[in-house]
Order: sequence, then structure tokens, then C-alpha cells
Amino acid sequence: MAELLLLAAPTGIRVHSDGSSMAITFGSVTELRAWLDAAGLNAPNLLISERERVNNDGRPVRSLNAYPTWHGWEIYADATDYLDASPLDTATADALAAVAVG
Repeated sequence: MAELLLLAAPTGIRVHSDGSSMAITFGSVTELRAWLDAAGLNAPNLLISERERVNNDGRPVRSLNAYPTWHGWEIYADATDYLDASPLDTATADALAAVAVG
């Protein structure tokens, strides 16, 4: 279990005080789906929720939550992707380029 979790490179793991459940956060929806597939948890009966919404910072996001049970653990896995991944504005890109060269 530890090897698979570490290979999946989650951005956070918290074991809940009940000692039988944990929350795992992934950096992207793609990474969470890949972990579910690698762990053999992406079954038709998996409780999963995917939706698009506006995040608390006003940006549109796609979020995925999955609730598998694995080796006796109840897992609450989540990931969020921003949908407005627009490039940097020209002034910011120029300033970053100047810093990189300097």
C-alpha cells in the first residue's frame, strides 16, 4: 500500500483519528484516475463524483472525489484541475524572462 501511494505522488495524505480512514489529495484529476486504475479500484461500483464548478477564488475548476475501500481503509481521495489555464500575460512573462536571464 505504501509503495503504491508513494508512486502515485499524492500532494497530501492525512490519516483520520478513527485509525481506519484517510484522505488523499492528488495534484490533478488525471493523477487520481491513474492511481485508481493502478490500485485496481476503478470498478463500476466505485462511489465517485466529478463536477465542474467555480472555486472559492472565482476560477472554474473540475473536481473529482472518489471513495474506495482498500485493504480495510476507507479512502477519501480528491483532485482539482483549473479549467482556465491561460498563459501568463505579456508583462508578467517579460518580467520572468528578465529575472531568468539576469
